[in-house]
Amino acid sequence: MQPGQNPEGMDMGALLQQAQAMQEQLMSAQAELAEAEVTGQAGNGLVTITQTATGEVRSVKIDPKVVDPDDVETLQDLIVGAIADAAQAAAELQAEKMGPLAGGLGDMGGGLGLPGQ
Repeated sequence: MQPGQNPEGMDMGALLQQAQAMQEQLMSAQAELAEAEVTGQAGNGLVTITQTATGEVRSVKIDPKVVDPDDVETLQDLIVGAIADAAQAAAELQAEKMGPLAGGLGDMGGGLGLPGQ
């Protein structure tokens, strides 16, 4: 057995280096997601929500055509729909940014014991 290797033949120094590089990539991706904005809409744009990919709502735009004091429920439904649409866009962006990093964790010397491995 060579110095730096465990009984299974893995080079622990290389493994730690790979883990550190992945941690840096993960932190960078998280910072990008905190600043990246996504938009969700409902009612063909009558209600538009802009939020960060981490869920911080930045703006809500409501077309005056949909504001009807006698039909508040429709406006409420449109807001909920726009929020759901923005959340879906955020989830897709998160998967795009974080997916390659999460997939790489299983390649490190037999895995790290993370769920799903």
